Amino acid sequence: MDAVDLGVNLFVALFALLDPIGNVPIFAAATAGANLRQRTSVSALMCLFIVGFLGFFFFTGLALLQFFGISLAAFRIAGGILLLLLGLDMTRGDFLTMFKDADAVADAKDVRGYARRRFQRLVVPFAMPLLIGPGAISTIIIQAGEAARIGPAGQAAGVVAIVAAAIAIFVCFAATGPISRVLGDVGMAIVVRVLGLILCALAIQFLLLGLSEAIPGMISGSVTAPYPTGGH
Repeated sequence: MDAVDLGVNLFVALFALLDPIGNVPIFAAATAGANLRQRTSVSALMCLFIVGFLGFFFFTGLALLQFFGISLAAFRIAGGILLLLLGLDMTRGDFLTMFKDADAVADAKDVRGYARRRFQRLVVPFAMPLLIGPGAISTIIIQAGEAARIGPAGQAAGVVAIVAAAIAIFVCFAATGPISRVLGDVGMAIVVRVLGLILCALAIQFLLLGLSEAIPGMISGSVTAPYPTGGH
């Protein structure tokens, strides 16, 4: 694998794991009542956070886990528990109300203040672990090892892939206005509940994978990898 292949593979993996399109309804609900400038500002802060956080783990993630003596299996299990709790919350009827900001319409000109309040509110649980979950962090750490093997070109390709994935998040979230108008409150509630169910299943998958790595032979491989690729 060369630097170009690493960059492309990492971008595709991050785009699938961050799932900006699937998370648009939640972001739309979280910024309901905001104007275009306010929503764009929140999207920009989210984009910068993603670049900084993933970049940090790209360069120091493996050493950080080693410093604390945390295995990837333990990290997947902990992340799976967090995702499961979040997925259960998403299936509740009042989930979207926890993200709403009553001041969005009242002070439409306060772009920076609104963006700061929304960003602080959305860091947890939206940015983490919904967007940046154990899968994204595990992928970053694994690809960081490959980038180190390739050299400076590989590390540069990894950084470009992270920035490109964050820009994709920014573009999708900045364009949530038309989507929220089309779906309406009922449509967004339905989509979020379906996503919550999918997130619960994904969390269980992370737990099963982590347990299978921590206790080999405990769980069948057909459960941890139900759709093997490569014709096997």
